[in-house]
Amino acid sequence: MVFDLRRCIGCNACAVACKQENSLPHDVFFTKTLSEEVGEFPQVSRVYLPTLCNHCEDAPCEWVCPTGATYTRPDGIVMVNEQTCIGCGSCIVACPYDARTLIEPGHLEAGLFMDGELTPFERQGLGRFVAGTVAKCTFCHERVDAGLQPACVTTCPADARIFGDLDDAQSPARQLIQERDGRVPLPEKNTRPKVFYID
Repeated sequence: MVFDLRRCIGCNACAVACKQENSLPHDVFFTKTLSEEVGEFPQVSRVYLPTLCNHCEDAPCEWVCPTGATYTRPDGIVMVNEQTCIGCGSCIVACPYDARTLIEPGHLEAGLFMDGELTPFERQGLGRFVAGTVAKCTFCHERVDAGLQPACVTTCPADARIFGDLDDAQSPARQLIQERDGRVPLPEKNTRPKVFYID
């Protein structure tokens, strides 16, 4: 995936789409958009930095998992098997991008409206999570398997998220990285992320 920082407007449509697509519990986000004001009055602007799991080729979360619950699919998407995850939190600590969340019992009991009652939509969606396990972005793997783009990509009104096969020299994502000098977050961590940023 490529984030075009010149296009991101900080609207958080990606976070809303992700929350809905993945039926995420209250206080759980797989993608976030960080913002910062730069400059001095009166020349002030705001910059936005979208974040999510970087699906690293050399994923530290995978090395430290004592049960093998974290694994990488052949297409490079890093996944978590809830059936073997013991919720030890090693992967949370190992991830330099703060992209993992421990699903706690309270996450599955509190609805978005905070009145203690889950809506029918929440009840059907929260059933996919297991309390005491770790969850993270999967690039909407079910959508990818069906030949679709991740929900955050299709929802972005500014086309700031570009998803594609980085091994395919003809893919728009790969071409943007080459043409506009794409860079990875925290390169000093040597995780070889599959998420790139371009200015």
